[in-house]
Amino acid sequence: MVKFSSCLGTKGTHYETDSMDFKVGADGTVFATRELQIPSGQVAFTVTAWDRQTAERWDAVVRLLVAQTSPTSSGHKKGKKSAPLDPVQPPNDTLLPWPQHQSSNGLRRQKRDWVIPPINVPENSRGPFPQQLVRIRSDKDSDIPIRYSITGVGADQPPVEVFSIDSMSGRMYVTRPMDREERASYHLRAHAVDMNGNKVENPIDLYIYVIDMNDNRPEFLSQLYNGSVDEGSRPGTYVMTVTASDADDGTTANGMVRYRIMTQTPQSPSQNMFTINSETGDIVTVAAGLDREKVQQYTVIVQATDMEGNLNYGLSNTATAIITVTDVNDNPPEFTASTYAGEVPENRVEMVVANLTVMDRDQPHSPNWNAVYRIISGDPSGHFSVRTDPVTNEGMVTVVKAVDYELNRAFMLTVMVSNQAPLASGIQMSFQSTAGVTISVMDINEAPYFPSNHKLIRLEEGVPTGTVLTTFSAVDPDRFMQQAVRYSKLSDPANWLHINATNGQISTAAVLDRESLYVKNNAYEATFLAADNGIPPASGTGTLQIYLIDINDNAPELLPKEAQICEKPSLNTINITAADADVDPNIGPYVFELPFVPASVRKNWTITRLNGDYAQLSLRILYLEAGVYDVPIVVTDSGNPPLSNTSIIKVKVCPCDENGDCTTVGAVAAAGLGTGAIVAILGCIVVLLTMVLLFVVWRRRREKERHTKQLLIDPEDDVRDNILKYDEEGGGEEDQDYDLSQLQQPEAVEHVLSKAPGVRRVDERPVGAEPQYPARPVVPHPGDIGDFISEGLRAADNDPTAPPYDSLLVFDYEGSGSTAGSVSSLDSSSSGDQDYGYLNDWGPRFRKLADMYGGGQED
Repeated sequence: MVKFSSCLGTKGTHYETDSMDFKVGADGTVFATRELQIPSGQVAFTVTAWDRQTAERWDAVVRLLVAQTSPTSSGHKKGKKSAPLDPVQPPNDTLLPWPQHQSSNGLRRQKRDWVIPPINVPENSRGPFPQQLVRIRSDKDSDIPIRYSITGVGADQPPVEVFSIDSMSGRMYVTRPMDREERASYHLRAHAVDMNGNKVENPIDLYIYVIDMNDNRPEFLSQLYNGSVDEGSRPGTYVMTVTASDADDGTTANGMVRYRIMTQTPQSPSQNMFTINSETGDIVTVAAGLDREKVQQYTVIVQATDMEGNLNYGLSNTATAIITVTDVNDNPPEFTASTYAGEVPENRVEMVVANLTVMDRDQPHSPNWNAVYRIISGDPSGHFSVRTDPVTNEGMVTVVKAVDYELNRAFMLTVMVSNQAPLASGIQMSFQSTAGVTISVMDINEAPYFPSNHKLIRLEEGVPTGTVLTTFSAVDPDRFMQQAVRYSKLSDPANWLHINATNGQISTAAVLDRESLYVKNNAYEATFLAADNGIPPASGTGTLQIYLIDINDNAPELLPKEAQICEKPSLNTINITAADADVDPNIGPYVFELPFVPASVRKNWTITRLNGDYAQLSLRILYLEAGVYDVPIVVTDSGNPPLSNTSIIKVKVCPCDENGDCTTVGAVAAAGLGTGAIVAILGCIVVLLTMVLLFVVWRRRREKERHTKQLLIDPEDDVRDNILKYDEEGGGEEDQDYDLSQLQQPEAVEHVLSKAPGVRRVDERPVGAEPQYPARPVVPHPGDIGDFISEGLRAADNDPTAPPYDSLLVFDYEGSGSTAGSVSSLDSSSSGDQDYGYLNDWGPRFRKLADMYGGGQED
């Protein structure tokens, strides 16, 4: 039994232990929770007494000694609680973990290890440090010196040196404050060795538990929580859960967290709209009256306190809970007016004629706010629909089916509005959820229309011009307007029809022909226009289809037009048929006949009928000379009345080989050419080839002569400023001794050849061997053109007879003292009154000179 006393008494004192095997009753009685087998001689644990009112705590270590039975006892007794230690030897912190041994002359008890009770160390101790925890000693220390040591986490393993031991005395210390949240327990092993390091005792396990202190505040998992609750929710509706954790021991009051609501903003309609479960943190509604249209959001400050919510001794923390009131469809939409009006032109669609405005106090752009419109009466034909504007939520009355002023001049619609989401339970539709819409129809000028469009009529082709076919009239839908309708043609590809402009009567303007290219599948189409005289005028079109019934107005044509047959009738025949532009029954079967005139036709040819559409043409006689024969054949169709046609087929009769094919000679003969004609054709071909050959030879000779000419260009075309030779009249008095033979035309070739090289007149053609220029081929190859040009250029460079004759000219020195001035002193002057315009009359060769000397003034 443990006893506790305080100044306030023991009332309200609660006892706890840190052992699972022992508990302390309310009266201080210590009892075992289960049957125990304790191998050591004692067991220790910590008893905590704390006052629930003041939250003060007191700790005490209780050691229980296990009573040993006599060796002579026949049985074992259970351990019992021992009284406190002898007052002479008060309880201390000395442990004898190793059992004592009997004397050598007595019985020796079997050695066994003791179990050391856990050592409890409060956290956050203020010291001083090192602080002694316990003393460990062996009963052999009286005989030999013993050294003590500890190992394990907190001693020689990280974190090291948390605990230490005096190796000689065995006193164990804690060296610094403990933190239970960092590490709640330590497991060490105590060792006892002699001075030589020999083991004296077996290692003993030491368990050190850190006693928790309330040194940690509760911490919320989040400083801001978001939750929501529907408006109009009943009291007790769950909203959200807030959670806080405490790092202290959760099995003690230090870690037991309790919650409460400190404030609520706004405090409308009540200051206590929510409550919180103090243990779980669940927030629920506690009052009715949540209305999103009044308060959309609440801010709630929640406090968490440990020590089971004791505000005097517990540590606290706060967090914010944002509670959003979500919208429910508790407000039906209502029209802002009871009636609306609009107007629409007739025959118009997809036109908005009226905008219906509504008011809804629910959350905008949500299914509880989005309006849905429905026409409940006044539009049995479905001319209108009401669409919702996604931005303004207005109803747009739209024409979806054209209205007709002549049928309905106005519409009275009844429109109902609702939401996409159904109304909340208990909410009824408002009488303002329906409204009337009056829509007036405006009359406009409508186009005339043809009631029977496309109109189809049937008649035989070939009806005469002016025949009335039908009346294709239109109707003006504007019954309340006095208007006239005029008709005209819009499309008449063959220009066969005529329409009366006032009554729409259609007659033929030409003969209708079913076989015309404008007729497709026996039908001819024409389009007509009907226009009124309204303001503005309107017009409509109609199509008339004329189905033409065939008559036998086309005689059959023989096919083929040409054929080939052997001169002997036994080899092959010609298959013939007929083509008729008409259709059944005005076509086959056909009748093929040979005419009686000329008589040679039936004499030489015969026709054999194969079927209704085919027959065979063959020779009647045994041999017919090769050639081309025109064979007339009469073809008659099966129309009513039947039509006949005499067609000519050109038949080529030719000699054939054993396979029945015409030979080449035979084909020529069959073409109608005799032997004389063939000889004449061959002669013409030979003459033509001879003429071509002679022309080629003449061209080549002309090219050769052209390349051997003395000059490359015609002297008449040479407009260069050469010095021309004229008769010499002699020099002045000073140059009578000058040898003028140097400037005279040589009389003989030998004189020229005897001159020194390079000494000649500039207009004198050197006499010597003429180089041979290359002859250009008659039909040059593209690759030979470059070679031809290069060879011609090389020959011209080496030809001394080719102009210009620009060799170095050497003249005799005239000597000094000449009365004649230097020729270089002569120059032309651009000044003066000389008129060079007459040079233009000398021809194109002097026109350039006239431009140079007699041209206009420079700019």
